[in-house]
Amino acid sequence: MPEESGAAGMSASDPRMPEHMETQRTHVICGPDLNYHTSSSTSANMYMALGISNAWDFRDWVESFRIKVQQKDDLDMKFDMVGTDPAIANALRRILIAEVPTMAIEHVFYINNTSIITDEVLAHRLGLIPLDADPALFEYKTREETASEKNTFVLRLKIMCTRQGAQMVNDRVLAKDLNFLPMGSQMPDETGCRFAVGQQQMLPQGVQAVNHDILVAKLRPGQIIDLEAHCIKGQGKEHAKWSPVATAWYKLLPEIVITRPITGDNADAIAKECPGLFEVEGKGRNKKASVKPAREHTRLLEKARRLSGEEPWQKHFRLQKRKDHFLWTIESTGIAAEASTVSCECCLELCTSSGICSFAGCRLKVGVLFVGQRPEELFLTAIDILEAKCDKLLESL
Repeated sequence: MPEESGAAGMSASDPRMPEHMETQRTHVICGPDLNYHTSSSTSANMYMALGISNAWDFRDWVESFRIKVQQKDDLDMKFDMVGTDPAIANALRRILIAEVPTMAIEHVFYINNTSIITDEVLAHRLGLIPLDADPALFEYKTREETASEKNTFVLRLKIMCTRQGAQMVNDRVLAKDLNFLPMGSQMPDETGCRFAVGQQQMLPQGVQAVNHDILVAKLRPGQIIDLEAHCIKGQGKEHAKWSPVATAWYKLLPEIVITRPITGDNADAIAKECPGLFEVEGKGRNKKASVKPAREHTRLLEKARRLSGEEPWQKHFRLQKRKDHFLWTIESTGIAAEASTVSCECCLELCTSSGICSFAGCRLKVGVLFVGQRPEELFLTAIDILEAKCDKLLESL
């Protein structure tokens, strides 16, 4: 059965609210042709004529807001975010895509390239390789600044394809062939990159590609690629190569609501039209259709939506979506992102289990650090960035 909850950013459902208005407030109604009641009710005075306050209450939000992880591995995570406003969910999505800092190849200096791939295309392919380097160790580099050990690290790619008998050696150039240069550029006069000190202590493990098997180019005997790649700190809003996620998106929780009992032959018919979404319970005169969780049958939802506008189903069921329940999917590239500082038990739970996590009112920072590679860590970093934006706004008021 659909779970009852108030809409995001609002107090719990008031018993004096008419049922049809409560449905409009908390759900998007998906008609056969149009969606209805798509806006969120954020005005405190919206229902004042009924004597009902719609003011946002922090305590109610703390009690209702929660996150439940549905599926998680090293690169992907699916979870439910319940009890918040679409503006918050969308802000976190945009931050994940465009504002979490990472390191990526920005400048490529060629010494020799006799491969079939042109310099520009090869540089673009190199820039999109996710790198395992903590951006918190580096400063942002402006166009006017000189590359240094504080804002840049350097990778070298030098590979030549040769033939040994019937076999070709180094015919496939892979991301693992990029080698870290802790002392910086080997041709500083040409690149303008000079390090005062090496980066051995800053990056004791060096820097490498997250996925070693990314194909960069193919060579034939005698062809060579020799270049330096200079990496700097950036954000996805400047170029997609700095985005730490392949994608981050969400959708609203769908629900099928039976408004009138579906009995007899109609129960058999709707179960045949949407197998799994509708099931028949009972026998004979007691036969009726029941509905299963709509989120588990996404491929049937558009069909159910169309049927809800046709006879004989028009008055028997409808498709609706909760405005405050978001089904999230985050697909990380594995790239290292800015560290997140969290320590509350519920936030740590998001990183260590598939349980329920509530961020509200309990983000006590005492220095537990994560390097944001896994999707849950990227999400915590996005929360930190959003929190900093809110603090800056409040300070300016």
